[in-house]
Amino acid sequence: MRIYIDFDDVLCETARHLSVLARELFACDVPYEAISVFDLQQAFALSAAEIDDLMERAHRTEFLTLLDPAPGGLEAVRVLEALGHDLAIVTGRPASSHDGSRGWLRKHGLAHLDIVYVDKYGRAPAHPPTGFPQTLNLAEFATLHFDVAIDDSPIALDLLAHRQNCTVIVYDRPWNRLYAHAANMRRSDSWADIVSLIGTLA
Repeated sequence: MRIYIDFDDVLCETARHLSVLARELFACDVPYEAISVFDLQQAFALSAAEIDDLMERAHRTEFLTLLDPAPGGLEAVRVLEALGHDLAIVTGRPASSHDGSRGWLRKHGLAHLDIVYVDKYGRAPAHPPTGFPQTLNLAEFATLHFDVAIDDSPIALDLLAHRQNCTVIVYDRPWNRLYAHAANMRRSDSWADIVSLIGTLA
């Protein structure tokens, strides 16, 4: 099966690190479990300039390569590959983060995985910088087939809600616990559970 795996807060623990970074930069004390909305400007009560600064720093190579893996994620990826599944990282990160994103995968022995950059959040620049991978728009993304998609973001989940022949796994996080699931969705709170669930679909 072709499996879509989101990067931030599915494969790695981005929000936990962003909570620490926001505290260091802006004395904003919002722990991970209190991040109740996906919009970090709202969650951390930041100004427009502050959220821009936070996200610019969050996409630097030195930040991205230090992110902790999600518990059990690396082992699960290896199990899924051993079972013959075709995996791709599908991320809403800007393509300018490619060096850091690729560096994280290389650090954890996953450099062979493809990264697909998608403008999930409508933030792609009108004139993309040269030298980075293409960022797919939503129409281009819609042409890609996945049998399973794993994501945590309510915005991204909305994009997946009406996909035919695709089981969408909602990776449980504080900001998606009130998300209204579509018929093709299942919720999971661990990578061990995700592997078991995919096993029932094969």
